[in-house]
Amino acid sequence: MRVLPESRLTSVLSGLPGTPRVVAGGNFSTPWRVLSVLDAAIPEYRLFMLNAQPGVADREGVILESPFVGPGMRGRPNLRYFPSRLSRVPYLLAQALPPDIVVVHTTLPVDGTVSLGTEVNILPAAIEQVRARGGVVVAQMNRRMPYTYGDAVLALDEIDYAIEVDEPLSSPTPRPASPVSRVIGERVAALVPQAATLQLGIGQVPDAVLAALLSRRDLTVWSEMFSDGVLALEKAGALDARVPITASFVFGSAELYDWIDRNDRVRLLRTEKTNDPALISRQNALTSVNGALQIDLYAQANAARVRGLIYSGFGGQTDFIVGALHSPGGRAIIALPSWHPKADVSTVVPRLAGPVTSFQHSFIVSEQGVATIWGNDAADQAQQLLDNVAHPDARDELREAGRRLGFPLR
Repeated sequence: MRVLPESRLTSVLSGLPGTPRVVAGGNFSTPWRVLSVLDAAIPEYRLFMLNAQPGVADREGVILESPFVGPGMRGRPNLRYFPSRLSRVPYLLAQALPPDIVVVHTTLPVDGTVSLGTEVNILPAAIEQVRARGGVVVAQMNRRMPYTYGDAVLALDEIDYAIEVDEPLSSPTPRPASPVSRVIGERVAALVPQAATLQLGIGQVPDAVLAALLSRRDLTVWSEMFSDGVLALEKAGALDARVPITASFVFGSAELYDWIDRNDRVRLLRTEKTNDPALISRQNALTSVNGALQIDLYAQANAARVRGLIYSGFGGQTDFIVGALHSPGGRAIIALPSWHPKADVSTVVPRLAGPVTSFQHSFIVSEQGVATIWGNDAADQAQQLLDNVAHPDARDELREAGRRLGFPLR
């Protein structure tokens, strides 16, 4: 590994041939300084990121690629969306979309290694692929990046070039739970078995679920990601201290980043492990809690598209639903408000107009109540969604539309 000034890195990158594909860490671990140098040095390139945040290059010559679209790429005309379960994205990079440059955000060196810190995810796979192709790995080494263990640890000889920075890590803007989210959180928490293994994302509803679980004991975490809600569980004594907290990436507050630094309770693994349905299914009572934009009377969830346009993607939702359903005592839960306040529409619709993100869940929950999906026939599922999940203002219209679809709704 060679540590370079930014001016020298510009010269190195400007000498690379063709139109390279650049794979960069996303979420809140984006290596912005290196990406800025790269953008100035290379006239044309493809940028592959997961959940890209605002600030991604917006100019001619840059093609954006993602299987999970974040706000930095959403709605952009130069976006190429690749539908894929998160567990399959490493194979996408190995087969259809091989990288030429990988850019990572790491710690400073420690004993011949660096750590990928808050973002492991697909990066180990991307590094393996780019090195097999003779490509380039560039690190933004940040003294403020927490050192995490597991697959986050990377030998220095896996990196070609690096720059050093001293910058605070980005955090999502905290949003207090709404009354609706708190009710949903309590309903979901009531469905979580004792000593369950948890998988939850980030947002008002997952945070509300975790807040409602603070009095539990012997919970464990096997998740795609986690945030401050898991730290709150740890402080409350709700987690089984004998079992590592397993995830693939982390984002949250500065306090959370300080807590995970050199914390052997936390193990960050590559996506092929955390999101492997076979490994997920081995966890005890794996309870998967995911959100959706819409649910239809067939109990199908849309968590990816708004008015037909891509909003996010599959992410790990399908991986964890399949894994949860095969876990001993596991449950796959979809949680969402019954009414979308901004669009002023029901989130329960007769039939999805676009692609389905997931189906065959255990329960679907809104602030109105709980629909038990698994084990009930299709007609009973639709009736429960109408009676227990849909907003009262939408039920008459849903009932009529459902009858036209062949459901014998009361």
